Order: sequence, then structure tokens, then C-alpha cells
Amino acid sequence: MKTHETIFNSSDRSQLITRIGNLTGLHTPAWGKMNIHQMLKHNIYWNQWILGKGSHIYRQAFMGKIFGKIALKKMIRDKAPFDINIPTSAQFKFPVTDGDVEAGKTDFILLLSEYGHFHNPNFVHDFFGKMTEEQIGILVYKHTDHHLRQFNV
Repeated sequence: MKTHETIFNSSDRSQLITRIGNLTGLHTPAWGKMNIHQMLKHNIYWNQWILGKGSHIYRQAFMGKIFGKIALKKMIRDKAPFDINIPTSAQFKFPVTDGDVEAGKTDFILLLSEYGHFHNPNFVHDFFGKMTEEQIGILVYKHTDHHLRQFNV
């Protein structure tokens, strides 16, 4: 019996991809400060970071070294979705912007598809630190679900 949704499960990943496909430029957030364009940019950049695409520096923040493992355990221990309005690291915030929603959706979907053959042994989360592949899979699923729920899809 599967206990958690994970980005590494093809049916869980397909479900997220279908939900991304349902986004339109008319979607507005149910909470938070991001518009649809910022949310797409945020998720594209965030998934590139997890996947090891680009020139990311992997370093855990000092506060993360103290509290990161406890926070990670709390966030992924069960199937409960992330709380609304959880803080975002500065590197993942983008100024108010416009953009091509369809192109953003395509880029987001292509990145999620790459989790079917994930390999990034160098990944260190900026707050949680070094993570197992199982933890990464649950976190990516929950992060994506969080932003799709934010836009009611």
C-alpha cells in the first residue's frame, strides 16, 4: 500500500501534469502574493534547482542546520497538504510579471516529466539539507500540489 504521493510515481506525476494543463491566465490565487506568471516561474526555477539543471549552488542555511530536519519531518510525515502562506526563500521569489502562461505550463510539465529518471546526488535543500530520494519525491509532489491548490486546480 502506498503511503505518500510522490513525484517518482508515474500516476502521481501524471495527475499533477493534468492539473497543470488545466491552468489558464484567468486563474487567480486563493491565497498568497504570487500571480499565475510568478507561480509558474517559481515552480520552473524550483524544479530546475531540485533536478540540478543550471548553475545552482547547494548550501544549507544556518537556521536550516538547526531546525531543517525537524521541519522536513513535520512537512512530509503524512498526506496533509502544506499550510497556506508558508514562507518562500528569497532565491525563489520573482517580481510581479506578465508572461506566456502556455509556455510556462509547457516548461513546468517538461521538468516534472524528468523526475521519471531523477538523478541529482549533489542536491542539498537550502533549509532541509541533504535529503533522501524518498524525501525529495514527497516534497516535490507536495510543493507542486500546494501551488496548484493555490490556484484552485
